[in-house]
Amino acid sequence: MIIDILTIFPDMVAVPLQESIIGKAIERKLIGVRIVNIRDFTSDSHHTTDDRPFGGGSGMVMKPEPLVAAIDSVRATDPPARVILLSPQGRIFTQEIALELSQLNHICLVCGRYEGIDERIRRYYVDDEISIGDYVLTGGELPALVVLDTVARLIPGVLGSSQSIEEESFVGGLLEYPHYTRPEVFKGHRVPEILLSGNHGAIRRWRRQQSLLRTWQRRPDLLKEEKLSSEDKQLLAEAIQERKD
Repeated sequence: MIIDILTIFPDMVAVPLQESIIGKAIERKLIGVRIVNIRDFTSDSHHTTDDRPFGGGSGMVMKPEPLVAAIDSVRATDPPARVILLSPQGRIFTQEIALELSQLNHICLVCGRYEGIDERIRRYYVDDEISIGDYVLTGGELPALVVLDTVARLIPGVLGSSQSIEEESFVGGLLEYPHYTRPEVFKGHRVPEILLSGNHGAIRRWRRQQSLLRTWQRRPDLLKEEKLSSEDKQLLAEAIQERKD
């Protein structure tokens, strides 16, 4: 998979891409990431990428000429790219959308800045818009890294085990169950005995129950969208009752 990031601040995204799982995935050529500096497509000596908005108002707006030229340079490469603008007006990013994007061969993430981009770019040169949440950031670089990280780890081979993906939060619509590691007792707090039992069936049941309970406690909205089996409903009811006792 190829991921292009269009930005006027390439250093903001370059360093994180050298670290951790994503850095290793790039090194192993499981994904290809290209950082495109929009300023390289300007025609003036100051490499201007913004201008005052027509009609007045505060702030500046990203100019269409350099950004469209940068987008066109990506579209000219194979395989064809889906051009995605990181924008507070876009659809809210979810694990489901990450899975959708991971099936593509090429995505282009456009990092907006200032008050936004010229509307003609949004209407005629962008295929999709994504928001990572209802809050304001100074630009699209951090959202682009969030999307890249979430999508890349779904690419086969990027993570050491496919089971890691299957058991994570939001996969299957629920939050993940609690995790524990050594030591068995830490400052008087013990690991749940069930996890030390060696009974894998009981452990799976406990983890499912804890996942249901944690989702009920922290994100009940997710449960409303999830089709729970009769066993799931029983597990959740038991867990809730235990909390009341």
